[in-house]
Amino acid sequence: MPVTLDIVRAWRHPKGVLRDKLAAAPREDRAFAVLMGACFLIFVAQWPGLRREAFLNPEVPFEARLGGAMMGVLFLLPLILYALATASHLVARLFGGKGSWYGARLALFWSLLTVTPLMLLQGLVAGFLGQGVQATAVGACVGIGFLYLWINMLVEAER
Repeated sequence: MPVTLDIVRAWRHPKGVLRDKLAAAPREDRAFAVLMGACFLIFVAQWPGLRREAFLNPEVPFEARLGGAMMGVLFLLPLILYALATASHLVARLFGGKGSWYGARLALFWSLLTVTPLMLLQGLVAGFLGQGVQATAVGACVGIGFLYLWINMLVEAER
């Protein structure tokens, strides 16, 4: 099934999507591809806001801001997310989780990929409107959506 259809389906049935992904043989290359796809889309989502900030504050050029965002999102964020997946699996084990390390990683990475369309919207709002009530509201929707997806997928992964 195409990734885009899985993303749409995950908003309605996050546990079902993760169950389907876990039913296949564990492949770390696929999990890493999902992670890097999500990180790339998060990086792209930041471009409009970075462009706006570079226009309003020309002391720091757009290219420098873009380089910093690339370093943070494409190189550091994957390492942080691997550590977060490890910590979430350990916490789930404390509460009786019986899943695998791979399942915890896949739950986190798929929930992040599923929420990236909202992050793209958040980037557009930041680029066109700047910081304000609208950006805060969209950011809250992104955070709540991510937590909803991650918790449901992690529960399924730890069964």
